Amino acid sequence: MSLDVSLVEYEQLSEFLSVACGIELGDNKQYLVNSRLKALLSKHGLRSVSELLTAVKNGATSGLRQQIIDAMTTHETLWFRDQYPYEALKRMIFPELARSCIPNIRIWSAACSSGQEPYSISMIVEEYRREYPRHPLGNVQIVATDISPTILKGAKEGIYEDIALGRGLTSDRRSVFFDEHGEKAKVKDFVRNRIMFQEQNLISPFTALGKFYVIFCRNVLIYFSDEKKADILERMANAIEPGGYMFMGGSEAISRYSSKFEVARCYGGMVFRLK
Repeated sequence: MSLDVSLVEYEQLSEFLSVACGIELGDNKQYLVNSRLKALLSKHGLRSVSELLTAVKNGATSGLRQQIIDAMTTHETLWFRDQYPYEALKRMIFPELARSCIPNIRIWSAACSSGQEPYSISMIVEEYRREYPRHPLGNVQIVATDISPTILKGAKEGIYEDIALGRGLTSDRRSVFFDEHGEKAKVKDFVRNRIMFQEQNLISPFTALGKFYVIFCRNVLIYFSDEKKADILERMANAIEPGGYMFMGGSEAISRYSSKFEVARCYGGMVFRLK
């Protein structure tokens, strides 16, 4: 099945996504709509994007709105992505927090997708504690959020197939942090227990999440308009403890959207520190 997405339909879907979750499709992405929505249309016996959006408006199918968002958002990720944020945590940020004797350290993994990022952070917490027992780290809580309740459910279970485990996870870390279940493996409880998974749309208020010493918001803001990027960064700056840090994607720069951060180069990458 191939979709013939008209310009009007494309504009209607773009408006729907912008309002629903803040995603900006941009121009000439009909190919993306075709590849991501054709299975959903077939599942519900619909023939066009117009019929799909009409079904959402009429409430004809329960959960259809969220299914569209899930289909149009990217959930590809991997373990210890780009490496340097995790080295920075272990070698720079955690020692700093340990020296400051911070009793409760909160870290936010925004748009956590299927869970590889928050679990990677939790593994680094464990590795730091084992490597630096003389410099104890306070209690660490990781808040992992995503817009999709479906993807969060899977992330919370912490069970991954071999193909997903092979994307950035070493055999040593797999043996230490996972229990084997045939061709799958499950994250061990001592890694999972410090993570709280919660649904959160970044264009909605998130003050209820509290304050954090570190925020991971990687490869997410590229999907938002400049106006929404500036708004999200302003609110994230307000959610960071004084002197706290934020990690963005390797190619993301925030200076044009916020003046509240300074750049620090570290371990082959960069981290943004609240001024």
